[in-house]
Amino acid sequence: MNYTEININTNDSALKDLLIAELTQIAFEGFEETDWGLKAFLPDENFNEEALKVITEKYEIEYEKTNIPSQNWNELWESNFNPMTVDDFVGVRASFHAPILNVEHEIIITPKMSFGTGHHATTYMMMDLMRNMDFKNKTVYDFGSGTGILAILAEKLGSDSVLAVDYDDWCIENSLENVASNTCKFITIEKSDNANTGETFDIVLANINKNIILDNIVYLSKDIKPNGYILLSGLLPEDEKDILNAAECQGWEHLKTVTKNNWIALKFLKSLKNLQEVVVA
Repeated sequence: MNYTEININTNDSALKDLLIAELTQIAFEGFEETDWGLKAFLPDENFNEEALKVITEKYEIEYEKTNIPSQNWNELWESNFNPMTVDDFVGVRASFHAPILNVEHEIIITPKMSFGTGHHATTYMMMDLMRNMDFKNKTVYDFGSGTGILAILAEKLGSDSVLAVDYDDWCIENSLENVASNTCKFITIEKSDNANTGETFDIVLANINKNIILDNIVYLSKDIKPNGYILLSGLLPEDEKDILNAAECQGWEHLKTVTKNNWIALKFLKSLKNLQEVVVA
C-alpha cells in the first residue's frame, strides 16, 4: 500500500495541534512534528484533496504533497523515532534503542503506521493518568488501540485481561507485533469499528477523537462496570463541554481534566449513585 505525505511549514505549536485534530477527521493516520512544521500521512486511496484544501484554506496555509512507497515506511519511522519517558514511571523505545534505565516500566514499540508512541500529548496524558490508578486484577478495554501501547501498559500495571480493538489493519498488525515484543500474555487484539463489545470492564481507555467518542459513548457506557473508570483523550479543550454533557447523560462522574500542549484528557467514574439518578430521571 502506498501513502501520501503532506508537509506544512509552521513553527506554531498550537496550530500544529489544531491541524492534527482536523486532519484526523479526514482519514490522516500518522503525524510527525518537526521544528519547521508538520508532516501528515494517509493511504493514497483515502486521500481527499478537496477536504484537505478546506482545512488549509481555513488556516491560510500551504502544503506540499509527496508519495511514499509502503516499503519505505518503516525506515521513515525508525529515522525519526526517539525514546521518551513519562517521568520515572514509563519509558518507551524501539527495539533498536538501548534499554531505558531508572523507570518503573519499559515498553518496546515499533510504530509503523499506528498512533501511540507516547510522544504525542494525548498518549502521554493517558499514561500519566494510568500511573495513579489501580490496575491489579482488573479487566481493561482499550478502544482505538493504535500501537497497543496503553493495553501493554495496562498489563504491566497488573491487569488480568485487556481487550484492545482498532478498525485499521495496520494497527491490528502493529499491535500484535508490539504485544509479542513486550511478552504480554493477557492482551486480546480484535478489529472493530465501534465500541459495542457485549462485555463489561473495570477500566475503559479511549484515546481517539471527539466524534468517535460521542458516536460510541452509549456503547462505551455499557462496556463499563458500575464504579468502573473511564479515561478519554484525543480531545481539544473546546471539546470538553460536549464530552462532559454526553458523559453526564450516561451517569459518569467527572473526576479530572488534564492539559498538555493544547490537548486534554479526562477521567470519569461510572458512579453507581449517578446511574441510579439517570434511571430515575
